[in-house]
Amino acid sequence: MNLDDYSKENLWRLLVELVQVSVMYPTHKAYTRDIVLPEVPDITPKELAQRLNMPLGEALVIIDELVGKQINKT
Repeated sequence: MNLDDYSKENLWRLLVELVQVSVMYPTHKAYTRDIVLPEVPDITPKELAQRLNMPLGEALVIIDELVGKQINKT
């Protein structure tokens, strides 16, 4: 496997795919949408990951999907 074959966009799609099959993903996303974002609309992915004790990658995907803005994936 040659990691040079994967662009940042491909890696982002892989991360999203991996996160979306996680057992806790629907619960984390719903809790973030219903509870966290109304309280702290500008929460960072790092803060969300710490608050919900989840991987940073999952928090990145959830924030990206719910807030509707692209996270800097560099």
